[in-house]
Formats: sequence, structure tokens, C-alpha cells
Amino acid sequence: MAVIHHTTLRPTKLELLAEWLPTRPWHTGAEARPGKAGGFRLDDPAGEVGIELMVVTDGEGDTAVTYLAPMTYRSGPLADAGHALIGTMEHGVLGKRWVHDATHDPVFVSRLYALLTGRTQAQAQSETDTVDTTVAVSPAPAEAAADVELVRVTEGADHTDLEVRASGGASAPLTLRVRRVLRAGTDTAPDGGAGRVTAEWLLPDGTTARGEFATVLAGPGQG
Repeated sequence: MAVIHHTTLRPTKLELLAEWLPTRPWHTGAEARPGKAGGFRLDDPAGEVGIELMVVTDGEGDTAVTYLAPMTYRSGPLADAGHALIGTMEHGVLGKRWVHDATHDPVFVSRLYALLTGRTQAQAQSETDTVDTTVAVSPAPAEAAADVELVRVTEGADHTDLEVRASGGASAPLTLRVRRVLRAGTDTAPDGGAGRVTAEWLLPDGTTARGEFATVLAGPGQG
């Protein structure tokens, strides 16, 4: 269970994202001024890694774009993942924390798969031990593997594809697609949406939108 500490962060998460977002191929602007718009957390059973799927809105009015930025928080750098480092920050309780793009973090990938297969629940972004009931999951089939290992990360125009394989097995690869640009109304799939996570976020005008955050694809992603 992740314990939420209401404390100071220097720099803040939004300050880190303001520097990092413009470096991403799916970000549309030359600079970023992100504002928090929602999100939720996932628990690391080992209690070592903080996992947050943060939603931010960048821009104003009709030109505003909403992005999903999953991040992991660690007490040290993730091995062989310097390219995935968003930055470091000083946490008022936990000290120095290394913030990574979670799509490159095996703990996040494992817990996202657990969510997509109905083996864990989304947790509230700012409350300890509280299920986020606004997050909806259409679980992947029951015969899905118990856990997966990350094979490859591929960036698309509006998403990031995580190619995975069953841990210790030789089954065909799957792709977990993480939506980076969130769009309202993408919460209903023609096939019923097996292996799909949808959630809410706030729009600049204060209304609530809902759309797809992640889904399971059969085989490698198509870019």
C-alpha cells in the first residue's frame, strides 16, 4: 500500500513535466505549461516504488491538449534507464527521489498489466488506501498470463506501446498501449473493450471528460 505524504516537493512534479514534455514526440508544442487535471495511482506490492498516472492539460481554450504522464518515484535511479529519467526532486519526508517515465519501468509495466487483467485496483491520487472508483476496467481474458516482462518501448504519435511477454513463458507477445494524448469519448470500444482502462479528467472549463487511458493489443503495436 502506497502512503501518500502531503509535503513539499522541490522541484514540483509540474515543474519537472514542463521541462520534459516538449522532448516527447507526442507533445505538440515547443514549450509546456502543464496544469494538473487528474489521474490515479497503482500500488507496488513491495512498497518500494511509487506509481502515479498523472493527467495534465497544456494550453488554453480550444487549443488545450490533455496528456497522460505515468511516472514512477524511486529512492535511486532505475538501472540502465537514464533515457527514462524525467528528473530528481527533494521530497519533504522521503528525501531525494528519482522520477522516471513509467513506461520504461518494469514495476509500472507489471502493475499496469495487473490492472488491465483485473488483478489490482486503481488507487486514489491523493489519499492513502483508497480505491479510485471513477477508474473503470474491462479486464483482459481470464487466461491471460499472471505477470509480464517488458521487451520493447515504442513511441507513437499519440501513444506509447509497451511490448511484453509472459514472465518465464514462451507465449506470443502482447502490447500494452498507453494513451499519451487523451481524448474524451474514447471509453467505448467496438469489440466491448476487453483489456481496457478508462478514467476521468478535468477540462479547462471545469467540466469532466472520460476516455481511454490504456488497452491490451494482441501482438506488437502498429505504431
